[in-house]
Amino acid sequence: MDLKIHPIALPLRHPFTISRGTTEVYEAAIVELSQDGVSGYGELVPAACYGQPIDEAISKIESLRTEISETEIKHPAVLWEKWCALFPSMPSVVNALDCATYDLWGKLRSQPIWRYWNLPLDRVPSSSITIGIDTVDRMIEKVREVADWPIIKIKLGTEDDLAIVRELRRHTQARFRVDANEAWKPAETIENAKALAELDVEFIEQPLPAEDWEGMRDVIRQTELPIIADESCVVEADIDRCVSYFHGVNVKLVKCGGPTAARRMLLRARHLQLSTMIGCMTETSVGISAAANLAPLADYLDLDGAVLLADDWAEGVVLDHGRLEFPPRGGFGILPRKQAAETAAVDS
Repeated sequence: MDLKIHPIALPLRHPFTISRGTTEVYEAAIVELSQDGVSGYGELVPAACYGQPIDEAISKIESLRTEISETEIKHPAVLWEKWCALFPSMPSVVNALDCATYDLWGKLRSQPIWRYWNLPLDRVPSSSITIGIDTVDRMIEKVREVADWPIIKIKLGTEDDLAIVRELRRHTQARFRVDANEAWKPAETIENAKALAELDVEFIEQPLPAEDWEGMRDVIRQTELPIIADESCVVEADIDRCVSYFHGVNVKLVKCGGPTAARRMLLRARHLQLSTMIGCMTETSVGISAAANLAPLADYLDLDGAVLLADDWAEGVVLDHGRLEFPPRGGFGILPRKQAAETAAVDS
């Protein structure tokens, strides 16, 4: 397979703040694998919190360019084992290569990956849209901008979290979900859950630091809202551990190493009767389209990463006010914007 790497830098619609920091420009890279004139795409998401700064990830891929280029397309699950061996402890790189492999493999067969997995699109839940941490006035403005979305996810982790949610509730009847990104303590979580339940919040995502399992034991016994693991659920082995501490898990491709691992995690979680959620980072439609092909395995979706961007690199699965729309193309349905524009010009 031929390998190309496309570095990208895309502005966000608004500065995006969570409890760990603020992002204004999304810097990443698109990995392209080609064979027989057909290309598949995967997104190399910057995931410094999981040990892979983007420049180091690109350098590592370049150092193994020959090995990758000499690889023939095979079933993606087989090649996933190779990617894991080449890039140990680098799940964001494995994710990019796994996604590109699936996208290419499906396109060569003119088959969408969701169809290959026998996943019915009539079981796809609606996705939330995320409001990052900001001043209350700015958060109210953002809520008004997404007034016609049915589900809003609110990032928390401030000294005024309950006041923020109370104020936002005055401006919308949308379903609320909140994400503390590890910023709370056990007693705080228990108390917040009581208040948030009265504000029609559906669940709380990752209230405590990822390794505070003892704290989560106390929370799970007393909480009045379901608790969903994010940072505490990274790889497949975490699913079984989370059963005793959480009501559900948020699976992200960039955390676990791509759709091959994510699919297994979702199936295992469902078997253990955990609620399942598919989430994302800030990503283009390349990464979102890959995750969306797993959507029928989820109870909840948070796939708004591309909506947060002022510009996108590709076309693919579209998120329209919470509803996913799947293109009639093979693989994950990914088409670079430049190629889409050229195709439209020819068709006209």
